Amino acid sequence: MYSLLLSIIYVAFVSLGLPDSLVGAGWPVMHADLGVPVAFAGIITMIIASGTILSSLASERVTKRFGAGVVTAVSVGLTAAALVGFSVSGSFWLLCLWAIPYGLGAGAVDAALNNYVALHYAARHMNWLHSFWGLGASISPFIMSYALTSGLDWTGAYRIVGVTQAVLTAVLILSIPLWGKVRPTPAAAHADDDAPSDGGRAHVPLATALRIPGVLLVLAAFFAYCALESTAILWASTYLVADRGVDSATAAAFASLFLLGITAGRFLAGFFADRVGDKRLIRGGFVVVGLGVVLIALPVATPVPALVGLVVAGLGCAPIYPAIIHSTPANFGARSSQAVIGIQMAAAYTGSTLAPPAYGVLSAWAGAWVFPLFLGVLVVLGLLMSERLNRLVARRGAGAPQGVPAEALGAAERKG
Repeated sequence: MYSLLLSIIYVAFVSLGLPDSLVGAGWPVMHADLGVPVAFAGIITMIIASGTILSSLASERVTKRFGAGVVTAVSVGLTAAALVGFSVSGSFWLLCLWAIPYGLGAGAVDAALNNYVALHYAARHMNWLHSFWGLGASISPFIMSYALTSGLDWTGAYRIVGVTQAVLTAVLILSIPLWGKVRPTPAAAHADDDAPSDGGRAHVPLATALRIPGVLLVLAAFFAYCALESTAILWASTYLVADRGVDSATAAAFASLFLLGITAGRFLAGFFADRVGDKRLIRGGFVVVGLGVVLIALPVATPVPALVGLVVAGLGCAPIYPAIIHSTPANFGARSSQAVIGIQMAAAYTGSTLAPPAYGVLSAWAGAWVFPLFLGVLVVLGLLMSERLNRLVARRGAGAPQGVPAEALGAAERKG
């Protein structure tokens, strides 16, 4: 039961990553076909981001009412319908219309799936699952390339991914009975012992969740991390060309290595995540990213340290996102974890939406040289907030029994 559902969730994470790069990969052709300016891509992404933020905030109420399995199946179904809608859209306003269910589905499934994995599976699976998401996000540009070169046009790429999501929806519907049969991990089962009470297993309102000690700290840390990641993904290549004199082809290759570093780093982190623990993964991740940023900023004639720094920063980013999510039940209690993770996802989307244009405005005013400085500020913010949260949780749990060791967690998983 445990392994079958876990396999389905792995496939779900790959499939969830598939649509995320389609707009960027296909937009050079899409905007010309639709007769709109290049800048209109921002409208599509803003609509999707708004939907993900709203559905993330509502995910706790919906998931507690219907269950993670139902929410995941329905949400993936919404994204499948939206992608098929994209494939038959002949005008920009129709893309905007279909972007609404796409965003709503993406946010709800993100929050529901991440919380379910945090409660029912070990830290290594959280890292590997997010690595599989990166695999899906890396595949989608190739799907778009195949569609464009084989005569299917950009609509064919959306149709391929939409049908894939529809098949996954059917599998998820069939798997719904399994979701309630996998027991929470021992650590999650005892997570409420030392966590602040939310008054039971009833719905946790947004205002109540925000008042839980430490929630604002984790939101700031998550905002900082996602702002850092999205800014590096969008602007790294431009910085290398404009400020370090790197040719465009080399800059593009190393900018892509940042993403590959995240994907590979999450896969590698899964092998030692249970032994190291979430807190050390987050702390070490921010420190390694900081080292990468220092290499990027070194005022030397050769661009080699900056290129290496991007790879190092990608590897450092790898465990932070999964570890923040996986530590939520331990930090705030299993009863409150869905509400807190929903808010965390909203903070993540807000950071990844607002930071890149903010850097764009700043660099236009001050110059591309501020790129490592901008990233450095976000690294410091994320590290400080996460360390303050660690101290708060440690004070709250002082004198309480220690958490379940990784060995016991692995044994419980095998029995499940």
